[in-house]
Amino acid sequence: MNTTSRPRPRAILRIHFHPAERTEELYGHLLAVVDGISSRVEPLPADWSAYVDLTGALTYWGRDTEGLVAVLRLRLLALHGVPCSAGAGPTRSIAAMAADATPPGAATVVRDDPYEIAAFLRTKPASALPGIGPKTAKTLARYGITSVGDIADTPLPTLQRILGTTAARLAHDRALGIDERPVVPGAAPRTMSASRRFDRDELDPDQHHRAVLGLVQDLGGRLRTSAEIAQALTLTVTYADGTQTTRSRSLVEPTAHTPALAAAARALLSGFGLQRARVRALAVRAERLRPAEDTVHQLTFDAHDGKLRRLEIALDRAATRYGPGVAGAASTFPRAG
Repeated sequence: MNTTSRPRPRAILRIHFHPAERTEELYGHLLAVVDGISSRVEPLPADWSAYVDLTGALTYWGRDTEGLVAVLRLRLLALHGVPCSAGAGPTRSIAAMAADATPPGAATVVRDDPYEIAAFLRTKPASALPGIGPKTAKTLARYGITSVGDIADTPLPTLQRILGTTAARLAHDRALGIDERPVVPGAAPRTMSASRRFDRDELDPDQHHRAVLGLVQDLGGRLRTSAEIAQALTLTVTYADGTQTTRSRSLVEPTAHTPALAAAARALLSGFGLQRARVRALAVRAERLRPAEDTVHQLTFDAHDGKLRRLEIALDRAATRYGPGVAGAASTFPRAG
C-alpha cells in the first residue's frame, strides 16, 4: 500500500487595505480582523498591506481559498467599512503578483496547480516578477527576454551571465513558481537611520550637502554589512526653532549602493530649499528594508558605475578594519551630472 501523500497545498495571501483615511490605530484594527482568520500574519504597514499564510486556516474553517478570502474581505468591509484587494497563491511571489494585478474590492486566486501557475505567470511582463525592477527588466529586454515565461525558458547559465549567479537563480525559480519563503508573523519592516547635529545652527548649503552625504555613506555601509537593501529614504530637517520638516522618496530599485542612495538624498535635500534656513540637525532614514537576496542587480556596461562599486567595496573594507569615518566623507562619490 502506498502511504505517500502529496504535501498539503500552500495558500499565501497578499492583502492591500484601501481606507478613506489612514491611521495607525485603524491599521491595527484591520490586522486584528485578519488575525481572526489566521494567526500567521506578516504586517507591511509601509503600503498598508500584509501577507497571510492561510494554509492551516483552510482546514480549520472548512473552506477553500476563494471562500476564506471572501469571508475576510466581507469582515473588513462590515466591521470597518474598508475595501481591500487581495491576491492568493501557493507562494509569496505569486500572491504578490496576483494582488498587484487586482483592483480594490476584488480578489485573484491562483490555485496550487502546475498548469494554473504556469498560465498565470508566463504571460506576465518580466517587470511583474518580484525582484525584477525597471532597470533589470530593460536589461533583460535587450536580450529579448520580456516576459516571465521568457525568464523561465532561458537557460540558467545564460541568465547568470546577464544578472549574476544569485540573482539569476532567484529570478529563474520564481518564474517557475518556486519560492519557499515563509510568512513571518509579526515581522514589521525594519528601518535604519543616521543623524547629524551641527555644533551651531548651520546656514551653509554646502555643509548641509556634506552632512547628508556623510549620513548616506554611513547608512549604505551599514546596510551592506547587514545584507539589507532599502526601498525608500526619508530626510528630516530640524530647524533653529526646533520645528521639523520631513520628506520621503521611494527608490527606483531597492538598493544599498551608496551613489544610488546619495542621488535620492540629494533630490530630497534640494526639495527643501534650505538656502537661507538655519539648520540645527539632519537625519536620514532608510525604510522598508528587505534582505539583499530579494533584489536583482543587473550587470551593466557602465564602467563608471563599476568603478564606484569597486570603490565602495574598498571603503567598506577600510571601515571594517580601521573603524567608521577613516575613508573620508561621502563626497568621495561625485554628484550626478
